Amino acid sequence: MPTYNPTNRAPFSATNWSEPEDHFSSTFYEKYTSQLWFPEEIPLSNDAIVWQTLNDDERWTYIHASAGLNALDTLQGEVGMPALRGLVEGHIRKATLQFQGMMEDIHARSYSLINRTFLSTSEEREVFEWVRQQPQLQYKIQFIQGVFHDPDVSPLGLWKKMVVSCMLETALFYSGFFYPLYLAGQGKMVSAGEIFNLIILDEAVHGVYVALLAQEKYASFNEAEQAYAKAWYNETVQTLYRNELVYTETLYARLDLVAEVKRFLRYNFNVLADNLDMPRAFDDEEINPIVSNGIRTRGTTHDFFSSKGSSYAKMSVESLTEGDFEGLFAGDFLEGRS
Repeated sequence: MPTYNPTNRAPFSATNWSEPEDHFSSTFYEKYTSQLWFPEEIPLSNDAIVWQTLNDDERWTYIHASAGLNALDTLQGEVGMPALRGLVEGHIRKATLQFQGMMEDIHARSYSLINRTFLSTSEEREVFEWVRQQPQLQYKIQFIQGVFHDPDVSPLGLWKKMVVSCMLETALFYSGFFYPLYLAGQGKMVSAGEIFNLIILDEAVHGVYVALLAQEKYASFNEAEQAYAKAWYNETVQTLYRNELVYTETLYARLDLVAEVKRFLRYNFNVLADNLDMPRAFDDEEINPIVSNGIRTRGTTHDFFSSKGSSYAKMSVESLTEGDFEGLFAGDFLEGRS
């Protein structure tokens, strides 16, 4: 029998779900479990006829946008969430981030399933190679991966990791989300649009949760640290936004949608700023109404915070409503809202 060698470490504790560590993590964990879904449950074959009616440029944009999202969710699941989970304190917070990481892996599988449904094996391999070679996509991945891998585990270093995670969830995914929403808003590729909508719901809640943790961390900084953090945030937003503009031009020039997507990006960067309680970088702009419609379009009515989606009936956390989602910012929870 192995001999126990006592060390100077504190005794390891069990998770006490009866005494939450804060007033929001348990709520988010319950929300995550209540809206868990799997892509195999969505009938993608329903879109096969519509897929054949799309022209080559429409198919190219759709599938490459999806493949780019696959890479980013893979990054979140494999690198981002483990990095945050290893550094935050609290068993419930760690559990919530771990569950979030599993959801990111489901998203990545969903995009891969879309590829497999509509592409031949050779076409699918070409798309995955495109991901490996696309310069703006790889720059974005390497930049964020660099922050996640940064050995600085100080409160400021952890805050930076939380911020780039939020940037993915709340802003950088949205160049890829635009076109599936644009088609779904026109009643096209609706089953695949259901998957994208379920992913967007997940990502919206993920971004709010990590933003809550980031706001707490930021509030603990002294004045000089906050000034540095704000300057770093502003510089990072502009760096990744400029890169995203070029990526958008690559994805959408064939469809003459570049200006619309750039407006959508700026809108979502402002949502990111609101969640992190940082100054907005861009003026207010209206987003394409077809895309707004695409977010709401399903086979039947979808209630974001009452059930998972049109294919699901299991009820979710009653304390969150659709109205909460439409105006949901991390600051609401820090002020005691749950």
